[in-house]
Amino acid sequence: MVTSMKGKHFLTLADFTREELEFMLDTAKMLKERYLAGERIIPILRGRHLALLFEKPSTRTRISFETAMLELGGDALYLNWRDLQLGRGETIEDTARVLSRYVDGIMARVYEHEKLVKLAQYSRVPVINGLSDLLHPAQALTDIYTIMEKKGTDLRKLKIVFVGDGRDNVLHSLMLGIGILGGKIIIASPEGYEPDPKVVKMFEETAAPNGGEYEIIRDPVEAVKGADVVYTDVWVSMGQESIKEKKIRDLSPYQVNKELMSYAKPDAIFMHCLPAHRGQEVTDEVIDGKWSVVWDQAENRKHVQKAILALLIP
Repeated sequence: MVTSMKGKHFLTLADFTREELEFMLDTAKMLKERYLAGERIIPILRGRHLALLFEKPSTRTRISFETAMLELGGDALYLNWRDLQLGRGETIEDTARVLSRYVDGIMARVYEHEKLVKLAQYSRVPVINGLSDLLHPAQALTDIYTIMEKKGTDLRKLKIVFVGDGRDNVLHSLMLGIGILGGKIIIASPEGYEPDPKVVKMFEETAAPNGGEYEIIRDPVEAVKGADVVYTDVWVSMGQESIKEKKIRDLSPYQVNKELMSYAKPDAIFMHCLPAHRGQEVTDEVIDGKWSVVWDQAENRKHVQKAILALLIP
């Protein structure tokens, strides 16, 4: 049974039970159905304010959270990190204390995950992780919603494969979410690109007790054989420019192309959280091809964000 989640932070999927994640996904489904039926505004957050705090730029995260809040009857304030006193040395702790007296929730997109932890520690209102170097839970919850929408709700019946950098923040959150829901994810990545030990520890504490599993397979062809879902992400994220050449060299055998997709099931789907670096981690013929659900995946960000906001903001 799910009790109220109002006021709870959304920093990692590991902070939620299986039942709570299922309830979020069910709520997203209901909100999307109502939206598609023509109910464009569901004013359950009328009079509420969401601060959108960006240290890193964004397309989907900003627009999906902003439109989600507006369609729930509230409003959203875009705040660029450099335009605030944060850019002149004010501490995160003081910013959290002040912001949380003005707004009802804070969504933050940052570089270091510890900045989110500090925001949450000193905030009176829910802090939502819009991305950090360690985790991207809002994206991963959307991805899980999309997988269920396309392939059924029992993740235990699906072979889900992530191809590329095993230290990826989206993968970290996918591991946790899929694992907490009792599923398994296979990670195709080279040596030296294993998931962060902090995430592995979270997985062992929260996902494994629910029957969740993950497996690392070095050979991408072996990993993708018989896959229902093939997922990849960019090889070089913002802030990693100094190691760009090494990462491209190490990960080039893990490109998702037509040949690799031929080893998956005939009705397999391809996923990518975007933005994509076409010609690196994925080819045009895959992301624009018959396997791709990338654009549905991007659209679903808004509906899943609505569920997060509706359930957490007091």
